[in-house]
Amino acid sequence: MKNSLKEIATGFNSLVTGMRITLGQFFKPSVTVQYPHESLKMPEKFRGHIELVRDPETGKAVCYACKLCERACPSDCITVEGAKLDGAKKKSVTNYILDFTKCSLCGSCVEACRDGAIRYSHEYNLASTNKEDYIMDLFKRLENEGLEAERVGQASSPAGSPGVPPGAVHSSEARPKTCAAESPKAEPPPTPNSQLPGSAK
Repeated sequence: MKNSLKEIATGFNSLVTGMRITLGQFFKPSVTVQYPHESLKMPEKFRGHIELVRDPETGKAVCYACKLCERACPSDCITVEGAKLDGAKKKSVTNYILDFTKCSLCGSCVEACRDGAIRYSHEYNLASTNKEDYIMDLFKRLENEGLEAERVGQASSPAGSPGVPPGAVHSSEARPKTCAAESPKAEPPPTPNSQLPGSAK
Protein backbone atom coordinates (compact mmCIF):
# COMPACT_ATOMS: atom_id res chain seq x y z
CA MET A 1 0.00 0.00 0.00
CA LYS A 2 2.80 2.38 0.91
CA ASN A 3 4.64 1.65 -2.37
CA SER A 4 1.49 2.30 -4.39
CA LEU A 5 0.94 5.68 -2.73
CA LYS A 6 4.60 6.54 -3.31
CA GLU A 7 4.31 5.70 -7.00
CA ILE A 8 1.14 7.80 -7.31
CA ALA A 9 2.82 10.77 -5.62
CA THR A 10 5.90 10.46 -7.83
CA GLY A 11 3.76 10.25 -10.97
CA PHE A 12 1.64 13.23 -9.91
CA ASN A 13 4.77 15.28 -9.20
CA SER A 14 6.18 14.37 -12.61
CA LEU A 15 2.88 15.37 -14.26
CA VAL A 16 2.81 18.74 -12.48
CA THR A 17 6.43 19.42 -13.43
CA GLY A 18 5.77 18.61 -17.09
CA MET A 19 2.61 20.74 -17.20
CA ARG A 20 4.43 23.65 -15.56
CA ILE A 21 7.14 23.58 -18.24
CA THR A 22 4.57 23.19 -21.02
CA LEU A 23 2.41 26.09 -19.82
CA GLY A 24 5.48 28.26 -19.32
CA GLN A 25 6.57 27.70 -22.93
CA PHE A 26 3.02 28.01 -24.29
CA PHE A 27 2.75 31.72 -23.51
CA LYS A 28 6.20 32.65 -24.81
CA PRO A 29 6.62 34.15 -28.33
CA SER A 30 6.84 31.60 -31.12
CA VAL A 31 10.34 30.99 -32.51
CA THR A 32 9.37 28.35 -35.06
CA VAL A 33 10.25 29.13 -38.67
CA GLN A 34 7.71 27.78 -41.17
CA TYR A 35 10.26 26.18 -43.48
CA PRO A 36 10.33 26.08 -46.52
CA HIS A 37 7.94 29.05 -46.77
CA GLU A 38 10.22 30.97 -44.40
CA SER A 39 13.95 30.76 -43.86
CA LEU A 40 16.38 32.15 -41.34
CA LYS A 41 18.68 34.99 -42.33
CA MET A 42 22.24 33.78 -42.16
CA PRO A 43 24.64 35.93 -40.10
CA GLU A 44 27.55 37.62 -41.83
CA LYS A 45 30.09 35.23 -40.28
CA PHE A 46 28.24 32.10 -41.39
CA ARG A 47 30.60 29.64 -43.09
CA GLY A 48 29.01 28.09 -46.11
CA HIS A 49 31.05 26.60 -48.94
CA ILE A 50 33.47 29.02 -50.56
CA GLU A 51 32.66 31.02 -53.68
CA LEU A 52 34.62 33.21 -56.07
CA VAL A 53 34.47 36.99 -55.71
CA ARG A 54 33.57 39.06 -58.75
CA ASP A 55 35.46 42.23 -59.71
CA PRO A 56 32.76 44.96 -59.84
CA GLU A 57 34.64 46.87 -62.56
CA THR A 58 35.26 44.06 -65.02
CA GLY A 59 32.57 41.61 -63.97
CA LYS A 60 35.18 38.82 -64.01
CA ALA A 61 36.59 36.75 -61.17
CA VAL A 62 39.24 38.43 -59.01
CA CYS A 63 41.12 35.12 -58.80
CA TYR A 64 44.16 34.75 -61.08
CA ALA A 65 44.97 31.11 -60.23
CA CYS A 66 47.92 31.59 -57.90
CA LYS A 67 46.95 28.25 -56.29
CA LEU A 68 47.64 29.43 -52.73
CA CYS A 69 44.22 28.15 -51.65
CA GLU A 70 44.86 24.80 -53.32
CA ARG A 71 48.15 24.37 -51.47
CA ALA A 72 46.70 25.54 -48.15
CA CYS A 73 43.76 23.11 -48.22
CA PRO A 74 44.45 20.24 -45.77
CA SER A 75 41.65 18.15 -47.27
CA ASP A 76 42.87 18.43 -50.88
CA CYS A 77 39.41 19.42 -52.06
CA ILE A 78 40.31 22.41 -54.29
CA THR A 79 41.58 22.23 -57.87
CA VAL A 80 42.49 25.48 -59.62
CA GLU A 81 43.54 26.00 -63.22
CA GLY A 82 44.34 29.23 -65.02
CA ALA A 83 45.60 30.64 -68.29
CA LYS A 84 47.01 33.95 -69.48
CA LEU A 85 44.59 35.57 -71.89
CA ASP A 86 45.64 37.77 -74.80
CA GLY A 87 46.62 41.24 -73.63
CA ALA A 88 46.39 40.34 -69.93
CA LYS A 89 49.24 41.07 -67.53
CA LYS A 90 48.58 38.02 -65.37
CA LYS A 91 46.74 34.74 -65.49
CA SER A 92 42.99 34.41 -65.10
CA VAL A 93 41.20 31.51 -63.48
CA THR A 94 39.64 29.13 -66.01
CA ASN A 95 38.62 26.26 -63.75
CA TYR A 96 37.90 26.19 -60.01
CA ILE A 97 36.62 22.88 -58.69
CA LEU A 98 35.52 22.42 -55.07
CA ASP A 99 34.88 18.89 -53.83
CA PHE A 100 32.56 19.73 -50.97
CA THR A 101 32.35 16.09 -49.89
CA LYS A 102 35.89 16.48 -48.47
CA CYS A 103 35.69 20.07 -47.24
CA SER A 104 35.84 20.54 -43.46
CA LEU A 105 35.10 24.29 -43.60
CA CYS A 106 38.37 25.03 -41.83
CA GLY A 107 38.82 28.33 -43.69
CA SER A 108 42.48 27.81 -44.55
CA CYS A 109 41.83 28.63 -48.20
CA VAL A 110 40.12 31.95 -47.38
CA GLU A 111 42.93 32.93 -45.02
CA ALA A 112 45.61 31.99 -47.55
CA CYS A 113 44.08 34.06 -50.38
CA ARG A 114 45.97 37.34 -50.36
CA ASP A 115 43.72 39.08 -52.89
CA GLY A 116 40.34 38.33 -51.30
CA ALA A 117 39.32 36.35 -54.35
CA ILE A 118 37.29 33.76 -52.40
CA ARG A 119 34.84 34.09 -49.54
CA TYR A 120 32.30 32.07 -47.60
CA SER A 121 28.89 31.80 -49.18
CA HIS A 122 25.63 31.93 -47.22
CA GLU A 123 24.21 28.79 -48.82
CA TYR A 124 23.16 26.26 -46.21
CA ASN A 125 20.31 24.31 -47.78
CA LEU A 126 22.47 21.75 -49.56
CA ALA A 127 20.59 18.48 -49.71
CA SER A 128 20.98 15.87 -52.41
CA THR A 129 21.23 12.13 -52.84
CA ASN A 130 23.73 12.54 -55.70
CA LYS A 131 27.39 12.89 -54.76
CA GLU A 132 28.17 14.69 -58.00
CA ASP A 133 26.06 17.66 -56.89
CA TYR A 134 28.69 18.46 -54.26
CA ILE A 135 31.56 18.67 -56.73
CA MET A 136 31.10 22.31 -57.70
CA ASP A 137 32.63 24.26 -60.55
CA LEU A 138 32.80 27.66 -58.85
CA PHE A 139 34.14 29.43 -61.97
CA LYS A 140 31.29 28.18 -64.16
CA ARG A 141 28.82 29.15 -61.44
CA LEU A 142 30.22 32.69 -61.37
CA GLU A 143 30.03 32.95 -65.16
CA ASN A 144 26.42 31.74 -65.18
CA GLU A 145 25.47 34.27 -62.51
CA GLY A 146 27.03 37.03 -64.60
CA LEU A 147 25.15 35.97 -67.73
CA GLU A 148 21.90 35.80 -65.77
CA ALA A 149 22.46 39.29 -64.32
CA GLU A 150 23.22 40.63 -67.81
CA ARG A 151 20.13 39.00 -69.28
CA VAL A 152 17.87 40.38 -66.54
CA GLY A 153 19.50 43.81 -66.85
CA GLN A 154 18.94 43.96 -70.60
CA ALA A 155 15.35 42.82 -70.22
CA SER A 156 14.63 45.54 -67.64
CA SER A 157 16.46 48.34 -69.52
CA PRO A 158 14.39 50.63 -71.78
CA ALA A 159 14.81 50.35 -75.55
CA GLY A 160 18.06 51.84 -76.79
CA SER A 161 19.76 51.98 -73.40
CA PRO A 162 22.76 49.76 -72.66
CA GLY A 163 22.24 46.68 -70.56
CA VAL A 164 23.68 46.14 -67.11
CA PRO A 165 27.20 44.67 -67.24
CA PRO A 166 27.77 41.32 -65.58
CA GLY A 167 28.51 41.65 -61.89
CA ALA A 168 27.27 45.21 -61.62
CA VAL A 169 24.14 44.22 -59.75
CA HIS A 170 22.57 41.03 -58.52
CA SER A 171 19.69 39.62 -60.47
CA SER A 172 17.28 40.57 -57.69
CA GLU A 173 18.56 44.15 -57.78
CA ALA A 174 18.32 44.43 -61.55
CA ARG A 175 14.57 44.68 -61.52
CA PRO A 176 13.36 48.29 -61.73
CA LYS A 177 12.06 49.70 -58.48
CA THR A 178 9.10 52.03 -58.69
CA CYS A 179 7.11 53.84 -56.07
CA ALA A 180 4.32 56.34 -55.99
CA ALA A 181 6.65 59.18 -55.02
CA GLU A 182 8.78 58.69 -58.14
CA SER A 183 5.93 58.45 -60.66
CA PRO A 184 5.12 61.67 -62.56
CA LYS A 185 2.09 63.50 -61.31
CA ALA A 186 -0.72 63.98 -63.83
CA GLU A 187 -2.08 67.50 -64.38
CA PRO A 188 -5.59 67.93 -62.94
CA PRO A 189 -8.32 68.44 -65.57
CA PRO A 190 -9.48 72.07 -65.99
CA THR A 191 -12.66 72.97 -64.23
CA PRO A 192 -15.47 74.80 -66.07
CA ASN A 193 -14.78 77.99 -64.11
CA SER A 194 -11.03 77.99 -64.74
CA GLN A 195 -9.73 80.69 -67.06
CA LEU A 196 -7.42 80.13 -69.98
CA PRO A 197 -3.98 81.76 -69.91
CA GLY A 198 -4.09 85.33 -71.18
CA SER A 199 -7.87 85.66 -70.94
CA ALA A 200 -9.33 88.78 -69.47
CA LYS A 201 -10.61 88.72 -65.95
